[in-house]
Amino acid sequence: MTISAIETTTPSASTPQGRPSTETATEIVLPGIVDPSGLQVRERPVAEPGPGEVLLAVEASGVSFAEQQMRRGKYYDQPPFPFVPGYDLVGTVLRVGPRVNASLVGRRFAALTKVGGWSSRIVLPVADLVEVPEEVDPAEAETVVVNGITAWQMLHRVARVRRGQTILVHGANGGVGSTLVQLATHAGIRVIGTASPRHHDAVRALGAVPLDYRAPDLASLVRESAPDGVDAVFDHVGGDGIVDSFRLIARGGTLVSYGTAATKDRPGSSRLPVLRLIARLLWWNLLPNGRRTHFYNIWAGKRRRAAFQARLRADLTEVLALLAEGTITPQVAARIPLTRAAEAMTLAESGTITGKVVLIPDPR
Repeated sequence: MTISAIETTTPSASTPQGRPSTETATEIVLPGIVDPSGLQVRERPVAEPGPGEVLLAVEASGVSFAEQQMRRGKYYDQPPFPFVPGYDLVGTVLRVGPRVNASLVGRRFAALTKVGGWSSRIVLPVADLVEVPEEVDPAEAETVVVNGITAWQMLHRVARVRRGQTILVHGANGGVGSTLVQLATHAGIRVIGTASPRHHDAVRALGAVPLDYRAPDLASLVRESAPDGVDAVFDHVGGDGIVDSFRLIARGGTLVSYGTAATKDRPGSSRLPVLRLIARLLWWNLLPNGRRTHFYNIWAGKRRRAAFQARLRADLTEVLALLAEGTITPQVAARIPLTRAAEAMTLAESGTITGKVVLIPDPR
């Protein structure tokens, strides 16, 4: 759906702006640097949508690595505490604001939010919405919002990997990793995926050759499958291990770094590890080695808002279509009610799952 098809001067079906609402919403608040048990469940009045906005009933919101970093105060540009986490969501439109077509009511959309998604109700700009196919379950759709956009853009927009090439995906059992593996195999790309041995069967089922990420001879094992190096490495770990990832790239290949998981538990600045990583990548790009590096940021280009929204909508629509037709399989690790977010966070951080933990509405 295009923006022009959503935004219109058709009269709104919303409650008039400024009228007090008697409805309440449940939300999860991150009060500071706390253990998962420190997450707080709160009730608040439901806000009414303003011009160009809609009120969504949230049907699914994910627990991603970003929220895990935020809990530690380690996400690069997180807001000051306290705030409501929730990087992405899927929900149904309940009401629309002025200058929004009333026909959107009752339809399901996905949105990338960065924060605020861990709530039963949320007001969002209509321009941020991407329609979800009717036949797709909301929790399954949720697994490919931030994960699907990230995987698609890294594979096709950044690394531009071609059919017949070989890539290495670290954390191939994770939310982004499992989606990336499936998108790559669908595109005719050979995938080597690192994971803990207990996840190797799952990684193999996704279409990748699994390797133990802790193996002391990991580089040699990769070289057995790709003697000249791989055409791209996708690394969410960062830290000193990024050097090994760089060394595994073939000439003409690309290293895509998209996280600093190695430093998530280290005390100190949340920005310094990222800045150090970017500086290292920039230095490597200056060397005449025939290899490229890139630090992927899903929010890059947001200052050009219309172009950013159009690109995000196009990429997520592609991924949702693949999900709807069964080409990629949603990796839902667990569905946990919103008010049990502490349990969901603990599970997501356990390292025992494949895919993504999804928060869903509490049973009535």
